[in-house]
Amino acid sequence: MMVFAGFALLRPWWLLVLPALGLFFYLTKPGGGALTGWARAADESLLAAMAARGGVSGGKEVFLPAILALVVGIFALSGPALRVHDQHSLRNLDATLIVMDLSTDVTDSARLRAAATVASEVIDHAGTRQTGLVLYAGDAYLASALSDDRSGIDPLLFALDSQTVPDAGVRPDRALKLAQKLLSEAHILRGDIVLISGGGGLNGDGTRQLAAALHASGHRLDTIFVSGAGIDRSDDTLRAAALASIAGAGGGLAATVAAPENVLEALSNQVALNLENSAISGLGWLDLGRFLLAVAAIPLLLGFRRAIS
Repeated sequence: MMVFAGFALLRPWWLLVLPALGLFFYLTKPGGGALTGWARAADESLLAAMAARGGVSGGKEVFLPAILALVVGIFALSGPALRVHDQHSLRNLDATLIVMDLSTDVTDSARLRAAATVASEVIDHAGTRQTGLVLYAGDAYLASALSDDRSGIDPLLFALDSQTVPDAGVRPDRALKLAQKLLSEAHILRGDIVLISGGGGLNGDGTRQLAAALHASGHRLDTIFVSGAGIDRSDDTLRAAALASIAGAGGGLAATVAAPENVLEALSNQVALNLENSAISGLGWLDLGRFLLAVAAIPLLLGFRRAIS
């Protein structure tokens, strides 16, 4: 499928027939009219009589309607389609869920603003998918349910502070458990979970196992590290490596708030990939090909016209 804003070609490989068709007509076009070799094979007086009765027409008159019909027919087979906006039955197929660390690792004003900014960029790159927000520290809470309407998430992100999640500690495993539950209950087929974290609470294997379970369910876990949460630079390096390991287990990418481009680009590309590879991708489009096939028959009707003498 090829998509151009609200227009798409559902079966674009049919367009490959056009250059082959052009080559065919170039090699077989009549040299001196529609009769070509018949002038050498048939009696000259018979051909003259047929021409006098209007049974023979010039090459261009014969070929142009046929060429036009074939071109329109091939374009029709390529599946030109318009987007159908009433697609509520498909809205639960894909989602982007932001899981954001609000422990003391992140709630310093500068780090928290950087985390909120990158979370806002994640929303901007989520395309048409539903988005949601989970916050965690010592426990995890749903801050914004999965929805097509994301207008309320941005103001919420920049209103967060150290008191938003009252439970002390840092439990990313509980946040991923909640994310797993939300995606399951919403019947999400493909979820992109973006964990924005200071890298705390990753000492055991529980979080890594949850990341692997999410990946096995068809979801993807990306991580974005909020630097400066460690005691020193070496501690930050260890935390970033631990967070990258979680991303690897979740089948995703690891980035930092200073350089989140690889994760954002992957999120942007995911919309097109899902659309192209999904078996139900055509359900959201009105295929106009059947109507164009009827239009393609009109030039052929010109070949049946008869001159009135």
